[in-house]
Amino acid sequence: TSEHDSNLAAFMDDSELQSLASNLVGDFEGDKDSRSEWAETYVKGLDLLGLKIEDRTSPWPGACGVFHPILTEAVIRFQSQAIMEVFPSSGPVKTKILGKMTDEKEKQSLRVRYYMNYMLTERMTEYRPEMEQLLFSLPLAGSAFKKVYFDATMDRICTSFVPAEDFIVSYGASDLRSAERYTHMMRKTANEIRKLQVAGLYRDVKIGNAPSFDTDIQEKYDELEGESYSGDSDTRHIVLEMHVDLDLDGFEDVGQDGEPTGIKIPYIVTLEEGTRKVLSIRRNFKEGDSNYTKQEYFVHFKFLQGLGFYGFGLVHLIGGLS
Repeated sequence: TSEHDSNLAAFMDDSELQSLASNLVGDFEGDKDSRSEWAETYVKGLDLLGLKIEDRTSPWPGACGVFHPILTEAVIRFQSQAIMEVFPSSGPVKTKILGKMTDEKEKQSLRVRYYMNYMLTERMTEYRPEMEQLLFSLPLAGSAFKKVYFDATMDRICTSFVPAEDFIVSYGASDLRSAERYTHMMRKTANEIRKLQVAGLYRDVKIGNAPSFDTDIQEKYDELEGESYSGDSDTRHIVLEMHVDLDLDGFEDVGQDGEPTGIKIPYIVTLEEGTRKVLSIRRNFKEGDSNYTKQEYFVHFKFLQGLGFYGFGLVHLIGGLS
């Protein structure tokens, strides 16, 4: 009885939602553990930037703690050159006419180009800062992600930079389209979650106080920036947006004989990690699509093609020279 874009969590029992959340959080933890060595390498690579001045006591007191700036120079050079290519003064969008050139097509292409450049330069004020941040992280980590979505609270298309450490993919995945599960780990305040609940995007459930969190990568960021975590200064919740294939009871894929086929179909499940409460479950395919083609909201940028899902960055290539 639910509409295609309804929050399916509103039609499910609490016991079913709790069981689903427990299974998904367990899968998420397993995915995160499967890339632990990648995270460890990235943390060590951040030290090679030489952004922190330290007095060493090993191997002897007063030992030199200077790193060669080759890695930092390469990152800054890449960022400055890349932003000029993807965001020139004429605007980031160009159009190309396919087929026979006509006056009508040419006018249409100009309208598309002018409107999209207006959106990216005037309306979407976050586009360039997010892109510059992405271009700084990309050569270091080797992978970076951009999320493109419609924001109901702002009533427009938005784009945001998602660092590789906040994007966890199931083990063995080769790309986003074929991945059976990937998770965007978001940090939201209680007020941000409440806004989405009032807007009807999340279930109206109590989630309690925000638990303290600290990953190795976040600790390294804080160390390089000279910040320290305080339980009272950060009240953000960890919200997991999981793009996953599921066979949900009551919403199964049905064959020609009217019986469930057992085929898993794509959903977006959003839950709060601390309390494991499901905030929303939504279908991730277009209405009427019998093939259940997964809709993509993320763009994967790779600095250099790696051996697996994540790309190689300068940390892997020239980190040892520093």
